[in-house]
Amino acid sequence: MGVPMTVEIDGLTCRLTHGPSGASISTVPPRDNGGDGSTFSPTDLLAASLAACALSTLALVSAREGLRFHGGRARLEKEMSPPPRRVAAVPVVLTLPAATPVEQRPRLEEIARECPVARSLHPEVQVSMRFEYV
Repeated sequence: MGVPMTVEIDGLTCRLTHGPSGASISTVPPRDNGGDGSTFSPTDLLAASLAACALSTLALVSAREGLRFHGGRARLEKEMSPPPRRVAAVPVVLTLPAATPVEQRPRLEEIARECPVARSLHPEVQVSMRFEYV
């Protein structure tokens, strides 16, 4: 079963609405592509969704397995290709709790790298994930 969503545009601003919850967000094109860069662009959301998906997947697995997972965060950049424009690379640094058992880290890192968004991206998008434990 799909998740219904709507998108409406007014000028260069798109308003995205999540059907089940009614939550909404907006996007505008980035400055380097004729927009004003006042909020996330659609490609920013694509890149940010990778980090959000990796962290959410780790939180779900940790909860199921009784592992403590609090305070995870991510830093990322979105790199665009020269024309034709597309997301070329998304380097991500995931900061995970130092309390994460050392013996669990390789498996959890693999789980993050294989989150649904990562598996959905085109293979030409260069995704790198680096992990820090603090």
